[in-house]
Amino acid sequence: MLNVSGINQYYGGSHTLRDVGLHVEKGAVTCLLGRNGVGKSTLLKCLMGVLPVKSGSVELEGKNITSLSPHERAKSGMAYVPQGREIFPRLTVEENLRMGLAGLKGKDSKTIPAEIFDMFPVLKEMMHRRGGDLSGGQQQQLAIGRALAMRPKLLILDEPTEGIQPSIIKDIERVIQSLAKRGDMGILLVEQYYDFAHTLADYYVVMQRGEVIKSGPGSEMEAENVQGLLAV
Repeated sequence: MLNVSGINQYYGGSHTLRDVGLHVEKGAVTCLLGRNGVGKSTLLKCLMGVLPVKSGSVELEGKNITSLSPHERAKSGMAYVPQGREIFPRLTVEENLRMGLAGLKGKDSKTIPAEIFDMFPVLKEMMHRRGGDLSGGQQQQLAIGRALAMRPKLLILDEPTEGIQPSIIKDIERVIQSLAKRGDMGILLVEQYYDFAHTLADYYVVMQRGEVIKSGPGSEMEAENVQGLLAV
């Protein structure tokens, strides 16, 4: 689904990403792990075209999209849930969800997928409430719902458990598992919370100081002491 190779990015004189590569398969969850400041969110912004890359390539379903703008990447099937959620606080839940339909055509551009309300029933209950009036956990569910409204091929989640109460973390975990099992979507999950990542990961990638230091199947995370790497 997604193939990233040799990504280099600079911020001023700092070499922030160093030959970063990873892949995301359809029907699987790839977890990108690392401490704060190692370049995880920077990489996601490069994947979405928000930040330029100095070199390297980003391919979606075999098509090179490295030079595409963010909105072109979204139309290609990439959906991004940024760290901090970034919903529209003055818009209602319904209006926020409809923002996810903006790049679609025909009937799909008018109808919010019913499955979003199956996954997150609270959103249906609060359709006419402003996004800024929701709790942090509810806002995270709204941000994920808005991304899913795009009917994406690739879902990118940047630390969806940050500042979220345990009950909603469990809800988000179940949703990610169900989306992966469906088999028509690849999921790239950035996470610091090891247990959450370990539960979900089909594949894992660990970053330190702007580069990938270890990767492999999720089933090997414990044997490879990935948790210890996050504490270094």
